[in-house]
Amino acid sequence: MTQDSNNDASHDTANDRPLQVACPQCRKSVEWTSDNPYRPFCSKRCRLIDLGAWADESHRIVGEPAMDEADLDALIDKLERGGDNR
Repeated sequence: MTQDSNNDASHDTANDRPLQVACPQCRKSVEWTSDNPYRPFCSKRCRLIDLGAWADESHRIVGEPAMDEADLDALIDKLERGGDNR
């Protein structure tokens, strides 16, 4: 594949300027280029703030609630006794 045939999503085809995105943390406009090692963030600081939010569970992906140990034990007991009524 040649360089000309690559579909480079980092450039706006209308005027060949790099794509501008908003930093997910501070909303500052950021060029989406390989020259920005922090993309989609504007800086290392914003990237680390976002990472911290994931680490302290401020950011979450919605899903089923996790079962606690007591619920798991009850489910295992029920299945071992053949109590699954599906």
